[in-house]
Formats: sequence, C-alpha cells, structure tokens
Amino acid sequence: MAQILQDVPPATVAANLAGIRARMADAAKAAERAPADIQLVAVSKTFGAAAVEAAIGCGQRVFGENRVQEAQAKYPALRAAHPELELHLIGPLQTNKVRDAVALFDVIQTVDRPKQAAALAAEIAKTGRRIRCFIQVNTGAEPQKAGVLPDAADAFIAEVRDQHRLTVEGLMCIPPVDEDPARHFALLREIARRNGLAGLSMGMSGDFETAIRLGATHVRVGTAIFGARPRPHS
Repeated sequence: MAQILQDVPPATVAANLAGIRARMADAAKAAERAPADIQLVAVSKTFGAAAVEAAIGCGQRVFGENRVQEAQAKYPALRAAHPELELHLIGPLQTNKVRDAVALFDVIQTVDRPKQAAALAAEIAKTGRRIRCFIQVNTGAEPQKAGVLPDAADAFIAEVRDQHRLTVEGLMCIPPVDEDPARHFALLREIARRNGLAGLSMGMSGDFETAIRLGATHVRVGTAIFGARPRPHS
C-alpha cells in the first residue's frame, strides 16, 4: 500500500524555518564561525510535496530524504519545477537501490561498506553523474545502526577514495540517543581531520547547535521544521 505523506501549514513551515535559521546563526557566531559556512539540510521524510513547496517558498533549496522510494515519489516533479534543488540521501542505501539513488540524489551521506561503494562507483561511471559522498561513521558502535566503525574508518575512507574513486566530501554520524552527542561529534571531527576531509554532517533537530559548536558543515533538521512524524506501527 502506498505511503500517505503528511501535510503541514505553509505558515508553520515558514515560522519554523525562520527560527531554525536564527538559532543556527547564533550558534555559528558563538563559535566564531561564519553562518554561511553551515548548510541546513531540511529533512522532508514522511512529508508530502506541499510541505516541501512551502519550504522552497522560504528560500530553502537543500533537502534530505531517508528512503529512495519515497524520494522517487515526490522529487522528480519538484525538481522539474525547481531545477536548483539539491537532494541528499541521509538514510541507509541498499545495493539494489544504487541505480535509482544515483539517478535522483546529488549527495549520498551514507556510504558505509565496500560492496555499496563499488556499486556506486560503477553506476556513477556508467551515468557520468557527479555524486558527492559522505562516509557514515557509527560513532557509538551500535549494532542496530548503519555506518563504518570508528577504528575501521581510516582504512575504509582510503579504500573509497583510492580504489573506488568516489568524491568523498566528509563524514556523517548519528549519535546514540541516550548519550551526550558532543563526544560523538568531536570523534567524527577528529576522524575527518586526520583524513583531510572538510565536511561534517552532524546534528539534528535536538542537537544541531552543539554540532555547529563542534564544527558541523551540514545539519540535518526535520521535525523542528515540518513537525513530528508518526510513530511506526509495532
């Protein structure tokens, strides 16, 4: 059965976006950083095209989606109307979805295993699209969560760059929900530093200000813009 996507009043999206941007600017200034150096990725998963259009009307151009199939359902028409949109995949990418992901997304933030990286490299070579990539690091070593483990990150980054020749812009993480995110953001920053990577995708609705303080270049904010998502059925 097709997923029913949520709607949200445009005025709510506008007010929420304004508030998030102000908080981002304040956090950047407190960290003695330029606000323009931090990109807001508006996470539109479970919300329909009308909600995305409301954000576009407020000047938002960078969006994130967790599922390839959901993005396929709503973004082709949005991108036809707004060719300047940039779309990030921020959820797990299965190998059998690589072809679709390369066709639709500009940035894939969840590269985390050799077979997937090889499939991405092959599809990118075939299509000629320039896809920018982030390596997802499982900073909390959580067994249920995707991402390369921290002690394997350096070798994997080298493999992705040297063997698969992917364009690696940075690293991404999702800290454990019950731990201080600062420690995980600092760990990600250190792995990026020693590998010469400038991009740090870290921080979500509840902790993006901490992430900015610790060097985030991309923050992924969804519920604070569009509202709460329905809980999955058990």
